[in-house]
Amino acid sequence: DRSSSVPAYAQLVRQVREALRMGRLHPGDQLPTVRSVVTSCTVNPSTVLKAYRELELSGLVEARQGAGTFVSGSLGEADPHVMARLRSGLARWLGQAREAGLEDEDVQALIASVVAEDTLNQSRANAGPSAQEPAREVRMRTEGGAA
Repeated sequence: DRSSSVPAYAQLVRQVREALRMGRLHPGDQLPTVRSVVTSCTVNPSTVLKAYRELELSGLVEARQGAGTFVSGSLGEADPHVMARLRSGLARWLGQAREAGLEDEDVQALIASVVAEDTLNQSRANAGPSAQEPAREVRMRTEGGAA
């Protein structure tokens, strides 16, 4: 996406990581050659090499001299059927968001806020009652209650 503020190499990395999470790529699968990515995406070969190098450094792919680049790692252990069902539900939700007039940035902000809130709630739940006390004090003070 040339109009994106995300660099092309980072977009390539994200696409491979998403394919791994969604079960479209598996260990042993070969990634497209640098030449084919350059041709199909009209990017510089060094951009593709940078993306593949970053994936290799993170342990997700391995370059084999003369053979290509192959998936060597995985991300997530979610059941592909569960992922497909959740993706379908998310697609329906996105349709509702579009009908409500939300743009991409609105959707991304909503999702990011829900993920952040859930992460905070999970960390509080894992930390136990003492970690929840400061939040309770702040909430009581802002609601006009006693601290």
